Amino acid sequence: MPHDFMPGLAGVPAARSAISDVDGQRGILEYRGIRVEDLCKKSSFLETTWLLLFGRLPSKAELDRFSNDLTHHRRIKYRIVDLIKCLPEQGHPMDALQAAVAALGMFYPGRNVKDVENNYWSAVRLIAKLPTIVAAYARLRRGDDHIPPRDDLSFCENFLYMVSDQVPDRLSAQTLDVCLILHAEHTMNASTFAGMVTASTLADPYTVVASSIGALKGPLHGGANEEVVEMLKEIGTPERVRPYLERKLKDKQKIMGFGHRVYKVKDPRATILQGLCERLFKECGTSPLYEVAVEVERISAELLAGKSVHPNVDFYSGILYDKMGIEVEFFTPIFAIARVAGWLAHWFEQLRENKLYRPDQIYEGEHNRPYVPIENR
Repeated sequence: MPHDFMPGLAGVPAARSAISDVDGQRGILEYRGIRVEDLCKKSSFLETTWLLLFGRLPSKAELDRFSNDLTHHRRIKYRIVDLIKCLPEQGHPMDALQAAVAALGMFYPGRNVKDVENNYWSAVRLIAKLPTIVAAYARLRRGDDHIPPRDDLSFCENFLYMVSDQVPDRLSAQTLDVCLILHAEHTMNASTFAGMVTASTLADPYTVVASSIGALKGPLHGGANEEVVEMLKEIGTPERVRPYLERKLKDKQKIMGFGHRVYKVKDPRATILQGLCERLFKECGTSPLYEVAVEVERISAELLAGKSVHPNVDFYSGILYDKMGIEVEFFTPIFAIARVAGWLAHWFEQLRENKLYRPDQIYEGEHNRPYVPIENR
């Protein structure tokens, strides 16, 4: 029987979902039918997370309860801290995050995924504890003490405080909150699919999220924001942009932060992030990286005219994190802090009508080969 082979499963529907939708031709992203621009202006990351998980905007009482539940589960057990201390300081933070999240499942068994109440608390723990794990590794690998979370601080204020030991200014916390909303969900991407494959085996949610973290780490997915900042630092000044890009294109190399599998116009998330850059830099002083980035976008529009290659979400996000004093290697873990909302929403959805993922393959090997004894090879 003939098969159609689609490398990377491009364009092949793998699930039915009501969580998010992308119109790549018009540059529209919706969470549960609400435009992401509206959520960034009017909502918060925690409210958006509730929306993704449960399909509707929460009442005030529901959001207050959800926020309190998250606040009370921010802390991590001392053995998780000890585990993080044992990890090599030169290791990548995404590896540390994946290891710690997998270990969480040993402390909070969530194997009975048919128990709705248990699944809620598993989701709460994962959303609440990921920032604490990331901040702990950021400090412990430098030889500094782990800073416990503070219940009086908001979700984003607390994360920045745990990283720096200083309560952040309001604008930085608000900026991070919008960044988390923008990174919270994006249909059937690689990390979401990886998590869904794991979830389809009825594995516990900590294993599901650990699988997703592994996929997010790659430079063709979440790791791209790190490479954007490295590219901008390598270019150095706006004057060096054109020769750099011309050389890249001549050598048929990818310009990091440009192009998307779905969007044929500028990623709407990139537009919002660029606006955040302008707002933050106006109040806190500009960044040389931003000046280079603007020139990269301008020259790229000229050199790539007609090719539907535009800035994506990774192009401006790292510039914002850099301005906040966050190390480059921690950009992708922040992506994970946000995207766990989407991963868990798909996990909830997958469990309702679960079917084990078991795709087919096209075999191209030989048949009926004889076994040759080792002395005759």
